Amino acid sequence: MTRRTALAIFGAWRAAAAQKRIAIRGMYSHPKAFWDRGAKLDDYGVTALFVHGGSITAELLARAGAEGARVFAEFATLNGKGYVEKHPEAWPVNERGERAPAATWFLGACPTEPGFRALRMKQLEELLERRAVAGVWLDYFHWHAQFEDPHPILPETCFCESCLAAFAARTGVRAPQGETAMRARWILERHERAWRRWRVDVLLDWAREAKAVVRRVRPSALLGVYHCPWTDEEFGGARERILGLDLKQLAGVADVLSPMVYHGRMERKAEWVGDFVAWLSRRVGKRCRIWPIVQAQSEPREITADEFERVLRLGGGGGATGVMMFTAQSVAADGAKMDAMRRVYGEWGSR
Repeated sequence: MTRRTALAIFGAWRAAAAQKRIAIRGMYSHPKAFWDRGAKLDDYGVTALFVHGGSITAELLARAGAEGARVFAEFATLNGKGYVEKHPEAWPVNERGERAPAATWFLGACPTEPGFRALRMKQLEELLERRAVAGVWLDYFHWHAQFEDPHPILPETCFCESCLAAFAARTGVRAPQGETAMRARWILERHERAWRRWRVDVLLDWAREAKAVVRRVRPSALLGVYHCPWTDEEFGGARERILGLDLKQLAGVADVLSPMVYHGRMERKAEWVGDFVAWLSRRVGKRCRIWPIVQAQSEPREITADEFERVLRLGGGGGATGVMMFTAQSVAADGAKMDAMRRVYGEWGSR
């Protein structure tokens, strides 16, 4: 098959996808502001709520269900500022042998620190036992970094004793004894490929364990992952190289991938949303479902109602079978955005 033929086939598929029914028409964050306006979820075509696990109550589940929406829990996975302040052994260590500085709003705990991992899996199990959610979405699911800004923070981590020991146990590569900076340099100069692959495997192991917990406690619930919306090449391959995310492999574990296509925050054009969804659709194929999360919030710049409607439609393109917006409060605060959401979700729901 020639490249021209392949592109023509994909173009036809993308056009057909634009006419498909989008069953998951979501809102991210607690819908209180939406309900305070006297609005009902089913009147606006909303079929799914994505809410921080700690904010989900029996009352929320009951009202959402009465209005035709399922509730999915957001689960902060590797965001560990409070934990590492009390457990310094979980603080990520950079290639200089120093504690990696916290990013603007994120400090990732070391994912190989056994106490932190055990705590998170226990919290996940307790959430699922406590609330009858339709699924759990892993958030902050990457090694310590911050990708949501146009100039991301991308440190080299983690070279703590736990990571060095785990790397050696998995790969057989043992760094010589000495200062951490020397050991890190030895690994990056001599065994970088094995190191990058191992870091990916660490997160895949987390995802597999989380999925096992979900299946054991609530067999019908889904496991989703919010993730960085970069292609394999952007920022020097940093999505996999620094964040540790191999999306093709992750798609073989997760039930749903939700790229965080925040075009305004990342200083991208609206069309980028559709381009990335199309790229991800080609990259992962039918391994899992794709439900992007698009930006409605006017931060750091204004997102107009027309712009919001455009990215909402683009988010439902490609192979996506669901879409959600960030955030419910941002839409509820703007009548024009409310109208845009009802228009788009109404069209999708009527197909």
